Amino acid sequence: MKNEIHNPYQKIEDYNCFGCSSTNKLGLKMDFIEEEDGIYSYWTPEKHFQGWMGILHGGIQATLLDEIASWVVFVKLGKSGVTSEIKVRYKATVNMDKSPLLIKGIMREMQRNIAVIDTYLYDSEGTLCAQGECKYFTFSDEVGKRDFYYPGKEAFYK
Repeated sequence: MKNEIHNPYQKIEDYNCFGCSSTNKLGLKMDFIEEEDGIYSYWTPEKHFQGWMGILHGGIQATLLDEIASWVVFVKLGKSGVTSEIKVRYKATVNMDKSPLLIKGIMREMQRNIAVIDTYLYDSEGTLCAQGECKYFTFSDEVGKRDFYYPGKEAFYK
């Protein structure tokens, strides 16, 4: 199973998510693919995401892991939510010329209304460069629709 994920939030006026808006000039502009085990994104960094010369900034790495986790919540769980905790372990330098990078998120478990998601960032050579554990506070369907514009799971498929 491999499904390209549609971003239904693009229709909302003033939508400018740093992680996934295609119109945020300084943003990550991530796209997503659903696989059976999780959500994947292939991403190529632009020069302004650099920390040290030629190295992807660690804060951007953490943001990539956080963003992929949110899409696991949207698509795999059919919910909206917000980050409640993220732990990142940097395992190898991310050389910006070793792209596209692969970022993936896999649902591990639900603890009441907290989704625990394992996240991974690999360079183009398959080296695991960073991994994270993201905990997302998930909202009820009513709150998700009313306060967070959650359009329902089906809206993420073309």
